[in-house]
Amino acid sequence: MIELSAGLPPATLDAIAGLERRVVAADGGRLKLEWEALRGRGGQRAEDVLWWEGDRLLGFLGVYSHSAPTLELTGMVDPAARRRGIGTALLDAGLQLCARREHSAVQLVVPRSSAGGRVLAQRRGGKLEGSEHALRLPGEPVEVPADPRVTIRAAVPADQQAVREVSLRAFGWAPAATAAFDPHTLVVERDGALIGTIRLIPEPGGAGIYGFAIDPEYQGRGIGRDVLHRVCRTAATPVHLEVATGNDRALHLYTSLGFELVTTEDYYGLPGRLPMSS
Repeated sequence: MIELSAGLPPATLDAIAGLERRVVAADGGRLKLEWEALRGRGGQRAEDVLWWEGDRLLGFLGVYSHSAPTLELTGMVDPAARRRGIGTALLDAGLQLCARREHSAVQLVVPRSSAGGRVLAQRRGGKLEGSEHALRLPGEPVEVPADPRVTIRAAVPADQQAVREVSLRAFGWAPAATAAFDPHTLVVERDGALIGTIRLIPEPGGAGIYGFAIDPEYQGRGIGRDVLHRVCRTAATPVHLEVATGNDRALHLYTSLGFELVTTEDYYGLPGRLPMSS
């Protein structure tokens, strides 16, 4: 019943999307499935766990790195197939995949509304390490003044080191050099100096914003609001992003532009390897 997948063909992606629709219809909110990563699986190693019964997908769990030292796991089980141990089997298999990779930590992403996901994380030794609000902009952002000294452009390979340095100052960690430049990375400049970065990624029925960072030296000047407004105006709606629950300043920025709370997601730190369930 369990399949360890090293690549996701179109039919499997369709099955995952169908399962996502069933889960969201039953539970509300959203699931952090990282569709760009799923569509771009390279096939060199197993990164996803699927539970099939015949040709019907009843469970899914994905492993994501985001070029960060922490691996993230996100999963779901068909509402009609819960309480059968599928979630436990998916998580154990996912942790076995994590044990084959280089990483410093593993986290399970659980919607706060999911009592079953929380219990599963705690049974596997999970400790709550952080939480994020998932936000959604359903239409056009609220208008804000534009700073003529600020420009946004597509990143080029020569920007890699500067993007990594901005991320390090803003987040405390930097993406790998190869991840600092990809087709979706934009850079923010003020008077010609690179002071920020943001990734705008097309997603099914909308877009997602990731890695939004303004150099701390330039924060508090309205630059972040200006940049986010410009980027959202060019994106397909709805636009999704996440913000740490304790980051009230960023939350206020996003909601002032029209973003709305969809759900809150908790990140449970897990032991890196566990035995497979019997």
